[in-house]
Amino acid sequence: MLARILSFNLLLAACGAQSWRPIAVPTTASLRGLRAVSSDVVWASGTGGTVIRTLDSGKTWAVLRIANADTLDFRGVWAWDADTAFVMSSGKAEDGLARVYRTRNGGKDWALALEQKIPGMFFDAIAFWDRQHGIVLSDPVEGHFRIFLTDDGGDTWRPVSAPSLPGEGAFAASNSCLIVEGEQNVWFGTGGAPIARVFRSSDRGRNWAVADTPIHPRNASSGIFSLAFRSALNGTAVGGDYAHPLAYPSGTPLPNAISTSDGGKSWQSEKLAPIYLSSVVYKPRTNEAIAAGSQGIVVRHAVNAINVNALAFAPRSPLGWAVGPGGVVFRQTVAIQERSVGTSGKPAYQ
Repeated sequence: MLARILSFNLLLAACGAQSWRPIAVPTTASLRGLRAVSSDVVWASGTGGTVIRTLDSGKTWAVLRIANADTLDFRGVWAWDADTAFVMSSGKAEDGLARVYRTRNGGKDWALALEQKIPGMFFDAIAFWDRQHGIVLSDPVEGHFRIFLTDDGGDTWRPVSAPSLPGEGAFAASNSCLIVEGEQNVWFGTGGAPIARVFRSSDRGRNWAVADTPIHPRNASSGIFSLAFRSALNGTAVGGDYAHPLAYPSGTPLPNAISTSDGGKSWQSEKLAPIYLSSVVYKPRTNEAIAAGSQGIVVRHAVNAINVNALAFAPRSPLGWAVGPGGVVFRQTVAIQERSVGTSGKPAYQ
């Protein structure tokens, strides 16, 4: 298996890999939060209370400081423009590590928008449908996922919950274990339990339904890590085992890609390189999904050697971004041939 993946790496070194160019940034933090607002404006966040932003498509970056946040791991960022953004820290709530901050002036000032200190809470993802309506997902406490909703742009938050299985949780790997679509749709994926599941809501998280998937985690480090939807019906999810990204304890790769064409009511397995994947996105205006993780970026079923945590495209932009450990930022500089969106719900992985 390892030899096969290495051959993929060698293949992509000569073709697909050069479409992702490293971009110099003024940090060595491990980056997991990523939000591309436009072709020019991109936000990223990570360890050490790090928040960075570019206004010129990556030519220059600003490091934005948040007071008393140097110990936080900002695994989620959600921005609307160059001025308005939220960052979410992941860590034990009882240690003061579960926080959400907001800026309205491009990071000059930050306000604490949400904080939880209940033991067991651990923020996994943040997302917004529009400037007023947003959602934060936390790991379960006392048998229920904890979810926080805002209808006033983050001024106030109200809690809701959804029942969890023993050992079940979500993964704060790329701020995409939870994904929103349209005006009210939202989904989140899970792992750690005997079966990975996808929760779905069509009323901005007030009420939830759940579906089993073909992914059966083997331990607490495996399951669904990222979802993407290109419409209310058609989506994909990826994952694997972050503790065993190549070598699995049983010697058999864990299924790591699934798709839906009915809004998440049912899920089907997809054939993909058998590696751990922490992020998946749809390229704008296509039905092509790009997936990535610590072992590389999946391009047309092959894998290059780029170690990243998260991917993003700006709306209606062909310019892709990726971030990872050690202050790694990549920008996609060579356009991959686009295909028109078809009627099938199955994603065409690039």
